[in-house]
Amino acid sequence: MNGKETDRIKKVSELLKESGFRARILDDIRSEIWLKLWGNLTFNPISALTHSTLVDICEFDLTRELVAKMMKEAQVVGESLGAHFRVPIDKRISGAEMVGKHKTSMLQDVEAGKSMEIEGMLGAVIELANLVGVKTPTLQAIYSCVSLLDKTVQDEKVSIMGRPLS
Repeated sequence: MNGKETDRIKKVSELLKESGFRARILDDIRSEIWLKLWGNLTFNPISALTHSTLVDICEFDLTRELVAKMMKEAQVVGESLGAHFRVPIDKRISGAEMVGKHKTSMLQDVEAGKSMEIEGMLGAVIELANLVGVKTPTLQAIYSCVSLLDKTVQDEKVSIMGRPLS
């Protein structure tokens, strides 16, 4: 966690590489966690709310714009806590677009009638924003909507399968 490349870290990296994983040794793991979280906290709830895949969200101008707004708010929070975002917002969105017709985990949860992982992806960032005094109106609006969706799915014990209409 302190950015030092120790013998132990090298050993773990080599073991993972031998097992077929990409296992770079990074000097700023917290920023990499924020980079991963950045995508999850935006694409997951939008996907769950709209029943859309990554490419659908990225290719539709209004949701692409919404993702960028959410990412900007989250970036301000992360940077307030010392994170560095090595990838620009547009490039991060384009990376998600290249994944294609991928259903996010939240969309899969909605389709299966399972509870969504809202707090770990979006709620935590809003909580951190409150602690550092950063306004996140877009994140909070999406959080409210996806929380209601989750409550409805759980209260009514329904699943919403993404099947094409006949």
